[in-house]
Amino acid sequence: MRWPTWVLVALIALLQYPLWLGKGGWLRVWDMQHQLDAQHEVNQKLEERNAGLDAEVRDLKSGYEAIEERARFELGLIKDGEVFVQVPQKSQP
Repeated sequence: MRWPTWVLVALIALLQYPLWLGKGGWLRVWDMQHQLDAQHEVNQKLEERNAGLDAEVRDLKSGYEAIEERARFELGLIKDGEVFVQVPQKSQP
């Protein structure tokens, strides 16, 4: 091959570099897309958790049943006149 052919090949290679490896190249776009997909998954999980917490807050604000349930299960409280019975679970060998 003559030198003009080598010059054209080198010029094409120099033009391709920014497309593949440059600041806005395909590899960077691919990497950013994967990061974006991962962040969407995290956001979806957090939105589901927030929706559950929001429902719980609305339930606690609207009625006494949720407050009573939490007092019974988390704090072990009982009403006047009730008898507390605890059944121990068998330990597994």
